[in-house]
Amino acid sequence: METTLPLPFLPLVNLEKGATEAVEGLTRVQLSYLGCVYFSANEKTFDTLLQFLQRHSSVEAYVNVTAIDSKDDIITCLDAGARRVFVKLSLAEELKSYGNRVVPVLSPTDDNSSTASFPNGVLVDVGEKDLSISKPLLERLVADKTSPVFLATSSTSNLQPYVDFAIETSTVPIIPATGLTVGEPKENQVSVPGLIGKLWVSDRPDKLLPTVVTDESGVALGLVYSSQESVAETIKTGKGVYQSRKRGLWYKGATSGDTQEIVRISLDCDQDCLKFVVRQKGRGFCHLPQSTCFGELHGISKLEKTLVSRKASAPEGSYTARLFSDEKLLRAKIMEEAEELCDAKSKTEVAFEAADLIYFALTKAVGAGVSLADIERSLDAKSNKVKRRQGDAKGKWAAKEGITNGVNGAKPENVKETVKEAASVPKSPSDKAGTKNGRITMKRYNAATTSDEDLGKLLQRPSQKSTEMIMGIVNPIIKEVREGGDKALLSYTHKFEKATSLTSPVLKAPFPQALMDLPPETIEAIDLSFENIRKFHTAQREEKPLQVETMPGVVCSRFSRPIERVGLYVPGGTAVLPSTALMLGVPAMVAGCKKIVLASPPRADGSITPEIVYVAHKVGAESIVLAGGAQAVAAMAYGTESVTKVDKILGPGNQFVTAAKMYVSNDTNAGVSIDMPAGPSEVLVIADKDSNPAFVASDLLSQAEHGVDSQVILIAIDLSEDQLVAIENELHEQATALPRVDIVRGAIEHSVTLVVKSIEDAMRLSNEYAPEHLILQMKDAASVVPLVENAGSVFIGEWTPESVGDYSAGVNHSLPTYGYAKQYSGVNLASYVKHITSSQLTAQGLRNVGGAVMQLAKVEELEAHRRAVEIRWKYMDENKL
Repeated sequence: METTLPLPFLPLVNLEKGATEAVEGLTRVQLSYLGCVYFSANEKTFDTLLQFLQRHSSVEAYVNVTAIDSKDDIITCLDAGARRVFVKLSLAEELKSYGNRVVPVLSPTDDNSSTASFPNGVLVDVGEKDLSISKPLLERLVADKTSPVFLATSSTSNLQPYVDFAIETSTVPIIPATGLTVGEPKENQVSVPGLIGKLWVSDRPDKLLPTVVTDESGVALGLVYSSQESVAETIKTGKGVYQSRKRGLWYKGATSGDTQEIVRISLDCDQDCLKFVVRQKGRGFCHLPQSTCFGELHGISKLEKTLVSRKASAPEGSYTARLFSDEKLLRAKIMEEAEELCDAKSKTEVAFEAADLIYFALTKAVGAGVSLADIERSLDAKSNKVKRRQGDAKGKWAAKEGITNGVNGAKPENVKETVKEAASVPKSPSDKAGTKNGRITMKRYNAATTSDEDLGKLLQRPSQKSTEMIMGIVNPIIKEVREGGDKALLSYTHKFEKATSLTSPVLKAPFPQALMDLPPETIEAIDLSFENIRKFHTAQREEKPLQVETMPGVVCSRFSRPIERVGLYVPGGTAVLPSTALMLGVPAMVAGCKKIVLASPPRADGSITPEIVYVAHKVGAESIVLAGGAQAVAAMAYGTESVTKVDKILGPGNQFVTAAKMYVSNDTNAGVSIDMPAGPSEVLVIADKDSNPAFVASDLLSQAEHGVDSQVILIAIDLSEDQLVAIENELHEQATALPRVDIVRGAIEHSVTLVVKSIEDAMRLSNEYAPEHLILQMKDAASVVPLVENAGSVFIGEWTPESVGDYSAGVNHSLPTYGYAKQYSGVNLASYVKHITSSQLTAQGLRNVGGAVMQLAKVEELEAHRRAVEIRWKYMDENKL
């Protein structure tokens, strides 16, 4: 029997019990050493299957999908990494383009099984029938050189005869993992070492089998011999154990310390050689001072070993040590070498530049704890993909090479139109983003001569990715944190924030004073802002419950209670935002929420900004979750071992945070609400002839510096050309003096000035846009406020910059964006409380209202509702109440 399987049998694991659950006889780790596993999937277990495939790409998964009728689901299974899928015979022809990864399933009694050929292999499922009924079919398939032929049975009460039958018929048996053991087999168990030993072919008198030992990259370390006993000991201990012809069992490294961790065991195609894949510890495999018995490592494997050594103890002043410690230098070198490789022409140049790029790329990988084996596993996983992306170059790189991602500038037919893309940070002085004739300038349009359709396009918010793409990124993160808890949360923090030193995802109160070490002037500013915000939100309290007697004897009331547990998301991104912690934390404290949890991404060293810790301390926060993005939202929504599950999540964030908030708020399993779908910051300034150009420009720039996905709009009421130019000059001069000028330019790229004739025209556009921040820089600005229909917060007059609302005036700056001001309020005290209503009736009150109740219940044919009143009426009549 010749196969391309790691081992010529497949262990079956029951997906109903969880793909990663330990199984009787073998632990799940021991099962992984076998390198392959068989599942039988259905609609109920499909998600569990996909989860396993995504997390265990190094294990070859063979999946029976005959219970699944959807061809798309089967293709998804292949795309997720299934090595082979076993399908109904009727589907095999439709899926033949996937080659030997699709295997048909036959029953011994199938009408067309007697003559059909199956070049890519076949699974014969005997079911509950006697094995002997399948023998003619199996013999015909083997004679036709069908390989491999898999054998399955539903009867598992006599495993050993079943295995013997499979060996006799040269088929690959599928054996329940619960029936496998490493030790002496008990009743209805099969010994894994014994089964491997029965299948291997040795021409030696002692029946030992040559064993090639390799590392995870396939580099041969040496040649040894194995016995059934040594294989059993290897699987039991997880260490490299071999059979010495002189000393018996040989525990590799027992005396030298150069031990091996077993990764996988396999037989070659004709079963006359074993292969052990190991993680070698210490100096190497050989007894001589070299890495392998065939000499030293070379090429990429040698480079990886050197880099790992340098990371552990780099010589002082070495270049590699500098690369590990200077992230910006390494980033610059990777981009430099990539460009030099692209420009290389001759074979010698290409090889030279590719070597340089590999060196810096592998330094990046090793610095992040990624091994060459990890990279190769990722490559293998990608090779298993069957759903292919179009593969166009991303915007900025495509633009650099003059690529339009279409034919003659046309969009490919299969690419969906998305909302306009946010500009990126300009990459060089020659990048023209946000500029015109070398000056930082907003595009200007006359609203009177622009169609409503074009105005709508001009006022369209920027977005970096389509909703479909965002959710495709966010959903797996939420799922993994929900299921993986702290471990998954930490993993994402290590990945996205580079805070690899973090060992706990949560900082618990009381917070150490050392983490709140701030200059006195910063403390004073936070304290002043805290007090103003507290005063404004305290004034929003309901002094007493609402109580109304709707008719004699019928009293209705409404009272409020604080939401018990709230999660407050404080963005990190391109700026430190303790102000957001104040805006979210102070109202929670005023409302009386029992548990306040903050979440904010840590810095690369794992610490949180001291300003945020200080605010968390002042508002009485229970903890700070050291994470950002969708992973922080998921942790607070579902809870983890360390993160308290909350009842409501509040706070702004990028489009991934917003998407995650929307997702968890719609998941009944989360049981969590959100404040609003807040996204990137925006401002709309309305200015008339009395406005100060410097003030107008400063208000526009105060939002543009938030991020390249921010948007600023100026509506100019009947300004002359000179007045418009004065504002544009101020914008350019102030912007060029800002440290975040490149971010400003990115935002200005999709920001506009609209010139209108009247206040009415300005307010019509403003109310349609529904800005997060609306600034009224005009004469008698207060008189215009009654015209405001849609806005998050309004800033009235020339002495009210938006920044006072962001920090210290007292109003809240957590506001609806992207036009949601049409439906949502900004965060306020009511955001942290819920209202409960009550009714209390006297007997006379029930008499007064009962007739209407019974009639409406009768109309709706809800008899129990009607009788609940009628029974009480009868009781009152009988007792003369």
